[in-house]
Amino acid sequence: MAGSGMKSLAKDTAIYGLSSIVGRFLNWCLVPLHTYIFIDVAEYGKISRIYAITALLGVLLTYGMETGFFRFMNKKDENPDKVYSTSLVSLGVSSLIFILFCFSFIVPISEWLKYTEQREHIMMMAIVVAADAFMTVPFAYLRYQKRPIRFASLKIAFIFFNIFFNLLFLLVCPWLYKEYPGFILNKFYHPEIGIGYVFLANLISTLAVLVLLIPTTMKGLKLSFDNSLLKRMLKYSFPLMILAIAGVISQGVVAYIYPYIFDDLAEANRQIGIYGACIKITVIISMFTQAFRFAYEPFFFGRNKDGGSTKPYADAMKYFIIFALLVFLGVVFYLDILKYIISENYTVGIVIVPIAMIGEILFGVYFNLSVWYKLTDKTKYGAYFSVLGCILQVAINIIFVPVYGYIASAWATLIANLIIVCISYLMGQKYFPIKYDLKNILFYFAIAIAFYFAAMLPDIDNEILRLAYRTIYLLLFTFIIIKKDLPLSEIPIINKYLKKG
Repeated sequence: MAGSGMKSLAKDTAIYGLSSIVGRFLNWCLVPLHTYIFIDVAEYGKISRIYAITALLGVLLTYGMETGFFRFMNKKDENPDKVYSTSLVSLGVSSLIFILFCFSFIVPISEWLKYTEQREHIMMMAIVVAADAFMTVPFAYLRYQKRPIRFASLKIAFIFFNIFFNLLFLLVCPWLYKEYPGFILNKFYHPEIGIGYVFLANLISTLAVLVLLIPTTMKGLKLSFDNSLLKRMLKYSFPLMILAIAGVISQGVVAYIYPYIFDDLAEANRQIGIYGACIKITVIISMFTQAFRFAYEPFFFGRNKDGGSTKPYADAMKYFIIFALLVFLGVVFYLDILKYIISENYTVGIVIVPIAMIGEILFGVYFNLSVWYKLTDKTKYGAYFSVLGCILQVAINIIFVPVYGYIASAWATLIANLIIVCISYLMGQKYFPIKYDLKNILFYFAIAIAFYFAAMLPDIDNEILRLAYRTIYLLLFTFIIIKKDLPLSEIPIINKYLKKG
């Protein structure tokens, strides 16, 4: 890879990636647990709905402050301590107001969401989303301080807590309730709570991480609040919030609109459940994108402060796409195995996985392109693009889902992301020209798609032979990457052994 900047980015991405991959994998293990325990697909659909709503609320409650935080922390004329403190106070106050609002108006909120039977689910997740919003800046502060290991350990701690309490509430407690009716734990366990235990596990885990995070990131900090600074930060961040809102609506559009476009709420929840379970198989590509994002924001803001060429941004884009496509092929070639992570009640929707993964890769490309409007403080364009993508997705869903079902939602994501990628690229070349290696990028996309069809189309009955045949194409793609853009001598660990030899 080119330059020390890219090596630093690769190192941080690897650390963030390890935590993200390990954490997401462990969290991924909850998917079979939930889909096999909640045989009723509609019940899992409710879980997907609540988490989609939580994601949207999380964006609203952080109001773009995470990226704004990095921008202002890296400005030479700003006091980093004041930026951090002001951000904390702002998010803390808004999070508390949100909790009070939800508890005060839970009845009309539940009716509006068409989730009136178990309002306590909404209340638990209101606390979760408020706590997560507050923790956004402390976690960003760890990234700013270049403390990826501490960041990663806390993120993984949440996953372990969450898995532990899911196993306790969904497996251990039901077994004790049945086998040992007089056990003391049974006084606190009630089977009728059902999926509510998923949300309770999340609540306990979130609060535990909050307790661990605060001493780490607030030691010696003198809280202060600068209203003028906050206004400047909000002016920068508000378009990013609009961007993020549109983005999260695009990603959760199924959960948001299905209850309103299907006459039967149970059928809406059933389709949400199938889509939500199958989309979990694509988590590997979203893990990679998230790990890259965690490392990339501090990287490009830091480089901008120090000056320098735009070549590292172009290199970052190329390597992101290369490895994202490698992950794509690795997942789709072995879907015959990966599909077993979900109950057979849900596998009818497995056809959406390749489409959804390409859509997720395009979203990662769009994030890479966002460097131009973030560094030129033209964040309003990011809002425009994301709103456009959101409108396209919602429109495609409303028109085609009643006819084709959830597969239309997967195509809607791919099409909308492709359009905003093209527009963002063209606009970026005008305001912040970056010479991306389009020739190689298009080459890798073409090869990946060609290999996908070549590997998937032959009807090979024997599963072992079928997987072996697909593995040949995966190895061939890997060979092309190494030959063209990633010589083994540039990989530190391998290079070390090559020198010894």
